[in-house]
Amino acid sequence: MEYANLGRSGLQVSRLCLGCMTFGSKQWRPWVIGEDEARAIIKRALELGINFFDTANMYSLGLSEEILGRAIKDFVADRDDVVIATKVYYPMKEGVPNQRGLSRKHIEAQIDASLKRLQTDYVDLYQIHRWDYWTPIEETMETLNDLVRAGKVRYLGASSMYAWQFAKAVYTADQRGWTRPVSMQSHYNLLYREEEREMLPFCRQEGMGIIPWGPLARGLLARPRPEKGGGETLRSRTDDYTRQLYDQANPEIIDRVVEVAERRGVTPAQIALAWLLHQPGITAPIIGVRTIEHLEEAVGALDIALSEEERTYLEEPYRPQPVRGHE
Repeated sequence: MEYANLGRSGLQVSRLCLGCMTFGSKQWRPWVIGEDEARAIIKRALELGINFFDTANMYSLGLSEEILGRAIKDFVADRDDVVIATKVYYPMKEGVPNQRGLSRKHIEAQIDASLKRLQTDYVDLYQIHRWDYWTPIEETMETLNDLVRAGKVRYLGASSMYAWQFAKAVYTADQRGWTRPVSMQSHYNLLYREEEREMLPFCRQEGMGIIPWGPLARGLLARPRPEKGGGETLRSRTDDYTRQLYDQANPEIIDRVVEVAERRGVTPAQIALAWLLHQPGITAPIIGVRTIEHLEEAVGALDIALSEEERTYLEEPYRPQPVRGHE
């Protein structure tokens, strides 16, 4: 395993982050796996040197955090050996006031609930899951700063939003002398590269770690297209959000990923991950897996060095598209 600092911070994380959205309850999403399967994956990830785990309070309405917390407690002798990231914003109850967003009331309630589910005294990286249009950013950043000062949170981060929004959060913290974010979790892969316009350059300029979500475009980059014999997974058949994210993606990119993989004697998923790991400023793509085999396959991507010609060949068919993933 390789390790890198998360942006300009001193926090060292593995070059792959294990995403825990797939761990929880099928009642939440049909493609989610249960605790026994999830524990086996977490255990193997630790054996492979992965020390970075990303979840969110809303994944399976808290069950993902519970599963991760129990596994870390059982498999890790020293809590400081791992980096746990979680997120706040989305509602834990629908239609109830103060049960969503980035207000002081919601954040303070949710960090305590997350800590309890994770069975830990602190979260290494606490991330705002989306931009809150209804709460002043000053209220949000002051509350997050207070969590750091209280010892409940070590570092702050954010997930998909517009670059101007993230800049506003960062500069608000700087102006007030509050803790600034150290990372951005962006939607970024070969099928969706709109973050290259503003967000990624901003993050590189400001020394933010970049931890992309959806590195395999929810599985679209992991196999040939169905029209070319690739078949479909349970997630691809049942996840309407995947279709919303990639309905304007160029299918030729998938074909080229498969072609390069066949030429190299590796899998399409490994090529897609290797491309992402070559991009400037990328710290650790977040991999969501449902089997140990997929986990080991992802780790194998760290050993693949793509040539400049191969990267250009994979990138060439890309066409600009509407911004997606900020919802």
